[in-house]
Amino acid sequence: MATYAIGDIQGCHREFVELLTHIGFRPPDDHLWLTGDLVNRGPQSLAVLREVMGLGRHVVTVLGNHDLHLLAHALGNRRRPHRSDTFGDILAAADYAKLLDWLRHQPLLHRDIALDFTMVHAGLPPQWDIEQATNCARELEVVLRGPDCVAFFDRMYGNEPDRWDTDLTGWDRLRFVVNCLTRMRYCTRRGRLDLKPKGPPGTQDDKLLPWYEVPDRRSRGERIIFGHWATLHLASPEPGAHNVWGLDTGCVWGGRLTAMRLEDLRLFSVASHTRAGPGD
Repeated sequence: MATYAIGDIQGCHREFVELLTHIGFRPPDDHLWLTGDLVNRGPQSLAVLREVMGLGRHVVTVLGNHDLHLLAHALGNRRRPHRSDTFGDILAAADYAKLLDWLRHQPLLHRDIALDFTMVHAGLPPQWDIEQATNCARELEVVLRGPDCVAFFDRMYGNEPDRWDTDLTGWDRLRFVVNCLTRMRYCTRRGRLDLKPKGPPGTQDDKLLPWYEVPDRRSRGERIIFGHWATLHLASPEPGAHNVWGLDTGCVWGGRLTAMRLEDLRLFSVASHTRAGPGD
């Protein structure tokens, strides 16, 4: 029995199936963790969504920014698709309502005490310990799964507020939570988010640090798996450095799709057959 964590798939169904074959994935003995961004920019978002749904209790996925973007476009009132969005196959599917309902019921943070791993899509601000992160994720999940989800999606986009404050309330609080869990890469030493830089460490302004390098980060004692940062592998960070493992190796951009077996930290990957255009 093994548990494999896999980085951002983003509609790369062919590579996903190849990777499952490569690792010898066998449910019900084995289980999958997916770092989010199941959909968008790749060519087969619908196939990926159906494949993952079909695995039932043998898979857990956290929501990524592209998953939420799909939901915002489908369920919100004002958001238009970007010219590089490729989730039209989902919206045209006869079962699209079932697919979207399943997607919005997925968690934003997954923690397994027995395996000693926590998984999010993007990162955690330095002010949060794992209990605070879990509580904030649950607050947002309640909204996503309830009648206020449409109102939230209409207010989800934006970069403010950019720093955690326990007094944050309402949509501002939820927007900060979603930006941390699904969008962040860099922040200042005091934990102020900068959501614009997307390059690998070393290319950012000298006032910024990767979120996991901030001194006194309160979650530093937790082993954290994340995705979202496709350019991170270009800097060749040591797996497990700072107690984090970034598994997005840019499959949709022509890189690789990567899995890590949690029991022994062994990495597996397959080459991309896809090359999406520029974008996030």
